This record gives sequence, structure tokens and C-alpha cells, in this order.
Amino acid sequence: MSGRADSDTDPEITDPGAAAAQDTEPIDTDEPDDTNEPDDTDEPEDGADDAAEGARRARWTAAGTGTVLALAGLAAALLRLTRSAPALVPAAYAGGAAVCAGAAVLGSRGRTRRALWLLIAGAMVMALGDQFD
Repeated sequence: MSGRADSDTDPEITDPGAAAAQDTEPIDTDEPDDTNEPDDTDEPEDGADDAAEGARRARWTAAGTGTVLALAGLAAALLRLTRSAPALVPAAYAGGAAVCAGAAVLGSRGRTRRALWLLIAGAMVMALGDQFD
């Protein structure tokens, strides 16, 4: 099953003169020339500003969330070290915090999609460490 959208359904033209006439479009010379109008290309479009603002917001969100999760993971690791818990628990919290810190760095550099996946992975590592407790 092909599903190609560019397939031709026009009837086949056998006359070479008719094919040349079909390919050319008449040129309308009745329209006035618009060379006297000023160009609006100097002003940025509103859509470009919105996209830049959205990207900036995504970078700040990824960096801030990564920093908060990294600090929370380090605090949890330090708290678990002071109690009688298996050694794997603080190591999991510290490892998850390190992954979240890496996500914060990636997020601040504009790699927000990768930062999101690292934030998810770091939170999962910390949750796994909590299961061992």
C-alpha cells in the first residue's frame, strides 16, 4: 500500500503542443507594480518574539527544576547517611541528584528536551533509592 500524496491523476497528454500550452500560465500585466511600497522586513514578527520567549522560558524551567531536584537529592542523601540505612539508599539519592544537576546544565544551554529526559531519569533513580529504604 503506497499512500503517496504526489501521485499524478491527470489524463495523459499525447499532443506535444497541448502539453506546452498547459505548462505555461498567462502573465497578467494589468496589475500595478508595488515597488514604491516600503518593506516591512526590518521589523521582527510577533511569532518570532513568542517563539524566543517560549524557548527562554523552557531553558529557565529546565535549569531551575534540575537545580531544585539536585539540591533535594543531595539533602536526602545527607539525611540518609546519618540514619541507619543501607549504603545503596544515599548512593541512589546522590546519583539521582548528579543526573538532575547534569539536566540543569543541559537545560541552561538550551538542550531542554534532553534535560527533560535526564530529569525524569534522575527522579526515577531517587525513587528507586527510596524503595530500598
